[in-house]
Amino acid sequence: MNSLAAGAPLRAYGAVTAAYWAFMLSDGALRMLVLLHFNALGFTPLQLAWLFLLYEVAGIVTNLAAGWIAARFGLTSTLYAGLILQIGALVALAQLDPAWGIAASVTFVMAVQGVSGVAKDLAKMSSKSAVKVLAPKGDGVLFRWVALLTGSKNAVKGLGFFLGAALLAVTGFVTAVWAMAGVLGAILIAVALFMPAGLPGGAKGVKFRQIWSKDININRLSLARMFLFGARDVWFVVGIPVYFQMVLSDGTAEGRREAFFLIGGFMAIWIIAYGAVQAAAPRILRAAGRNDGAIRDKAILWAGLLVPIPFALAGLAALAGGPAPWLTQALVAGLLAFGFVFALNSAVHSYLILAFTKAERVTMDVGFYYMANAAGRLLGTLLSGLSYQLGGLTLCLATAGVMAAASWWSVRRLRDV
Repeated sequence: MNSLAAGAPLRAYGAVTAAYWAFMLSDGALRMLVLLHFNALGFTPLQLAWLFLLYEVAGIVTNLAAGWIAARFGLTSTLYAGLILQIGALVALAQLDPAWGIAASVTFVMAVQGVSGVAKDLAKMSSKSAVKVLAPKGDGVLFRWVALLTGSKNAVKGLGFFLGAALLAVTGFVTAVWAMAGVLGAILIAVALFMPAGLPGGAKGVKFRQIWSKDININRLSLARMFLFGARDVWFVVGIPVYFQMVLSDGTAEGRREAFFLIGGFMAIWIIAYGAVQAAAPRILRAAGRNDGAIRDKAILWAGLLVPIPFALAGLAALAGGPAPWLTQALVAGLLAFGFVFALNSAVHSYLILAFTKAERVTMDVGFYYMANAAGRLLGTLLSGLSYQLGGLTLCLATAGVMAAASWWSVRRLRDV
């Protein structure tokens, strides 16, 4: 493993964070662009879910392989590869022809989203693994650095949701995609110029079979992570944006543009607030001075507190029987509460995976863990479109409750540390 010169860890952390910010800004914008553009074209909720499925499948495969690739070729290589692939995905998406039929459009966008999924998980695994290596030894330092990286990333991604919706309303789909590709290319060049040397390089003797973790806590935490993100994406990916577009748009071109801004604004606020809570998680949880066993207990507590929120919202949706102003207001308040509790769960998980793993296995264990994360998003994405199409908002939110309960069950099975 290479060593960093004195003072370089902070500079390397800054460069890694900047690269991750740039990527997540484009990732959030791209997701909102695709969702709102194709929903406006008349795609059904299930067809919209299909657009994102290969993105999540690619994430599962990529995270399994990315840990080994980083261990073999180095963290800097995988970080740059993620940024380059995202630029390629954006350029390809700009070639989408409106004259294509639905089948051709879905197939093409699925393929491009698959490339974007590979890119995202290369960048994520590289950034999160780098924190384990770069964080100075000290009381609570690792938790603070992880929380700051993850929280700031989600705030930036939330900004991307609003940016994508705004660009779609103001410039149109193709111009928006080209603009994002250009900005991301400039940031890639800047990060490459200022990245300090010394992040871990590769080791030729690393075997692919070593990616499978034998640590029971890592496996159980990964299972909890899968259900946690499934609980979010069941309503987040298709259900709530489609419901809001139905109640906020009057069907005219001007009405659709206004709905784009409102939906993008809500999704942005949700993600930004989620990121802010993640960044503040060490203070909110009073984690300073607590050992890993106490942090595990916090994970169990907050996983349990998440469960009743989606079930309560599902009950309100069933009571309303259809769109209603009071239901929309209740959904906004309830989903913000969900975001607060979800953010604390996510932050604790992100710390525990790095606490459980060893430095020599960090890329492989983090890759395995984020493979489970991607599996949860895949499950949530599919169930989002399917549950909304079969049972509307009520079934969509109730399914999220079941997933949250499964996450709580998995966290409770973590061994004492």
